[in-house]
Amino acid sequence: MRKYAYLKNPEKHDAETYIHKIMIYETEEGIYLFEYSSPDAVLCISDLFYESLDDLYDEWNDLIDERGWIDLDDPLPFCQHDAFLPIRVKGREKGTPEWGRFEILLNESWVDYKPE
Repeated sequence: MRKYAYLKNPEKHDAETYIHKIMIYETEEGIYLFEYSSPDAVLCISDLFYESLDDLYDEWNDLIDERGWIDLDDPLPFCQHDAFLPIRVKGREKGTPEWGRFEILLNESWVDYKPE
């Protein structure tokens, strides 16, 4: 299960970065919360781990805007869990990941992707 939400007001992450939106990704081990540095960011800048949705909701529900939590499909196989688009580490599907190199699915073909 994945859901995302926009914050009412950006939350300070560090001296230079603010969080504008967040995403939940639920696994058998627990729940990840991904943080994004702009409203249109595709990949997260950091993540947090929660053991329960209730704990996560207690901390974040008052901070999200009137749109609330928005459902999002789970990622395609081998794709990044935090990505809003079908993005994966190059070679991951073959068992030979090239960490730091990404590809994106465009028009049914995987092409190089360079995050900004």
